[in-house]
Amino acid sequence: MRRIDLFCKLVGPLSIALIAGFSTSVAILVTFGMTAVSVFVEYYAIARVYYEVEDLQLRSDPLQDLQPTDSPVASPGVSRHARQTFRSCILYIQHPAFLPSFSLSLLYLTVLTFGGQQIAYLLSVGLSSISIGLLRTLSTIFELSSTWLAPKAMHKIGAIRCGIWFLNWQIVWVVIAATMLWIEVPPQYAVLGLLAGTIASRVGLWGFDLSAQVIIQEAVESDQRGSFSAMEASVQSTFELLSFASTAIFARPDQFKIPAAISAAAVVLAGLMYAFFVRQRRGHLFHASKCMQRKGRPTWQPLAQNEEVELS
Repeated sequence: MRRIDLFCKLVGPLSIALIAGFSTSVAILVTFGMTAVSVFVEYYAIARVYYEVEDLQLRSDPLQDLQPTDSPVASPGVSRHARQTFRSCILYIQHPAFLPSFSLSLLYLTVLTFGGQQIAYLLSVGLSSISIGLLRTLSTIFELSSTWLAPKAMHKIGAIRCGIWFLNWQIVWVVIAATMLWIEVPPQYAVLGLLAGTIASRVGLWGFDLSAQVIIQEAVESDQRGSFSAMEASVQSTFELLSFASTAIFARPDQFKIPAAISAAAVVLAGLMYAFFVRQRRGHLFHASKCMQRKGRPTWQPLAQNEEVELS
């Protein structure tokens, strides 16, 4: 499914860029038409999955009316919805899968992607729409590679370890991309570093995304998946909205480095939270090399009380 999604992202930007090179009006009409048609397809697919998977229709511990029947309630529907939302928030925060889910959601607080904000910046520094379309295609190829790399890595080392390796990869390249906008280098080198870091980071992003989703699917109970997924989607949308707010506040092209720094900070914070989760689950972050481990007994041995040792 992820490969289908990324393949569409590969074909879409390139096709629209080529059409826009011919006529911008035609490109807008094609985009509108495809979006309108996809709405009906998405609703049909969602409804079909919901009705075919019985576990999605289960409800755990249905809400009971907490107020007495004779108490005046101005809007019982709103009150019931508020209580249900609050309970969903508590369930989401207290769930064992909260840390990987929230770490993944933090990655939506970014402008270092080939979305509207970075495209506007690239256009302001002189790149053409066709060039940006080709760069987006290259970025999607890197993303597609992660759909082959991540399953192989998870098979070898497990989803949890796979996630931290991919997330560390993303941290390195996102920090490089953001740093290039702050250091004193010629503008063309800054843009080149930004593009290289953004494209390379996509492997880490989607590799971690696949790893986190495997962890979440295995950890979340079937009767809580709907509530958990809804809260996760709302948190992701909130961070995505904050990313748009950052470019709305720092709207000038010369200020783009500030949202880029915020994006890098969000990725680093996601890495710290996920590292804490890995430490909780595994007791350590990384395996020590086998060549550093002594055969036989450990390097240090506890001594019995009052035991004397002669040093020779």
